[in-house]
Amino acid sequence: MKLLLIGSGGREHALAWALAKSPKLTKLFAAPGNAGIADLAEIAQIDVTDHQAVITFCKSNAVDLVVVGPEAPLVAGVVDDLDAAGIKAFGPTKAAAQLEGSKAFTKGVCDEAAIPTAAYGRFTNREDALAYLKKEGAPIVVKADGLAAGKGVVVAMSLAEAEDAVKACFDGSFGDAGAEVVIEEFLDGEEASFFVLSDGTNALALATAQDHKRAHDGDEGPNTGGMGAYSPAPVMTQALIDRVMADIISPTISTLAARGTPFKGVLYAGLMITSDGPKLIEYNTRFGDPECQVLVMRLKSDLLELLVDSVEGRLGTAHAEWHDQAALSVVMAANGYPATYKKGTEIRGLEQMGSDVLQVFHAGTKRADGRLLANGGRVLNVTALGNSVADAKEHAYDAIGKIDWPDGFCRSDIGWRAIAREAQNED
Repeated sequence: MKLLLIGSGGREHALAWALAKSPKLTKLFAAPGNAGIADLAEIAQIDVTDHQAVITFCKSNAVDLVVVGPEAPLVAGVVDDLDAAGIKAFGPTKAAAQLEGSKAFTKGVCDEAAIPTAAYGRFTNREDALAYLKKEGAPIVVKADGLAAGKGVVVAMSLAEAEDAVKACFDGSFGDAGAEVVIEEFLDGEEASFFVLSDGTNALALATAQDHKRAHDGDEGPNTGGMGAYSPAPVMTQALIDRVMADIISPTISTLAARGTPFKGVLYAGLMITSDGPKLIEYNTRFGDPECQVLVMRLKSDLLELLVDSVEGRLGTAHAEWHDQAALSVVMAANGYPATYKKGTEIRGLEQMGSDVLQVFHAGTKRADGRLLANGGRVLNVTALGNSVADAKEHAYDAIGKIDWPDGFCRSDIGWRAIAREAQNED
């Protein structure tokens, strides 16, 4: 099969790495790609926001399947346009992608399907939102309704912080994404991520993960797109997975199907495991970043086969096999991220790095004059397998110690919660 992979981040490098292992793959194209993806795929010189250009490329190069990595093209309807042109694509339609594109839409699905989630209010003006905050008090969660690159959510521990977040949304800090605001009850518990594939009717459970959103050690500092992740998430027992499938995932799939907008693709549920059981925080309609990096390291099955089963409606008989080992990924970011950071700094030391148990997935990188340069905020994802989360962490940080990039930084405590649980279980 000939594939076109859309995207340029660490998630897409991880997908490219996994897809390249499939015996069914004959040619892999990528757009826009990055320096790491370019080692696995031919970079297609097309503007992925121009859907007609994507269609023309696919037809000219006899592409059999388009795999869409990021959320923005999905919400923009690239799958709809490819489908209309007779080109198969992995990912949800524009209507189904609203599960990520609009938090208010997802809350509506939760109401309709009686899915456990936080109590909430929806607002299209500042005054009503501020009045709701005063009535509810803090802690409370303020969310820009639309896509905000993972930065449109504020967990406010004080009323003043919540009011500032509401004002930022309506003052345009997140563009059109903040035109509507969802304010949610603060949920107490432990967060986890759960991934499934759907073919519109059937849902295939994949795996669990946990990520670290804050920029600095101890979960301090501003929210980011993610500074590291590990899989599996120890908090997600099989009993909890079964409950999430029954109470959250299946009702979502059946509700969208009944509406005439079936969901095909990967559904990523952000969960809070509360004393009352799992509750849905949010949905993403693509593989996580950096969660995808740890999932592909653990996946034994052929990823391409699973994606094709999703597109062609065969997940009812599909099965995904996983390595028993844990995987952990540490994000190396440019100094200053997520605020102001410098591009173009050189990275050395990656030449001999890479195996079945250790991979450095590129996120914001490019090559120029034979040098590897940083080209974004989150730049590298150092990802390792181990017999435990603690073991995987040791391998990942050992590799980081060999990377020569003085203009980058990383957290030193990725996996701390799982490692503490492992140590407790040993006692």
